[in-house]
Amino acid sequence: MTVLTTPRLVLREMRDDDLDDLAALLGDPGVMRYYPRPKTREEALGWIGHNRRRYRDDGFGLWIMHLREGGAFAGDCGLTIQRVDGVDEVELGYHVAPGLQRAGLATEAAVACRDHARDALGVRRVIAIIHPDNVASQRVAQKAGLTLEKRTRGYGTGELEVLVFAAAL
Repeated sequence: MTVLTTPRLVLREMRDDDLDDLAALLGDPGVMRYYPRPKTREEALGWIGHNRRRYRDDGFGLWIMHLREGGAFAGDCGLTIQRVDGVDEVELGYHVAPGLQRAGLATEAAVACRDHARDALGVRRVIAIIHPDNVASQRVAQKAGLTLEKRTRGYGTGELEVLVFAAAL
């Protein structure tokens, strides 16, 4: 099911047949360098299942990105609920396929998801949780209108410090 379109992208719900593309994306050491480790194929399958549950339970999740022209897999982008410092927040997240990075696709998708959160879902605030060394992701968040709000260890296991960018919608 198509959720959003942008000038260059189509965002749609994940399906089981996305496994090869997602396993390659989430298993790529470069894409996942700011995560504890790349994901296995089995974990990528779990990623699909988890997002499908998010669609059902929350009405949103991460969506597959395809190029409008030619239909090539471009990554994933979307909205998820994340607990930061004891508060459930709507996070804007994105991963772009290595061969398509640095072309503005993450920003294009993030802006569309931000606007969808506000206009279709009634969300009044979004965040992005970003590793302090991930300058490219910080730039995407800033281009999508988010500003650095805080540094915290109150996310995930609390072992890693993260930056929280935020925007009121």
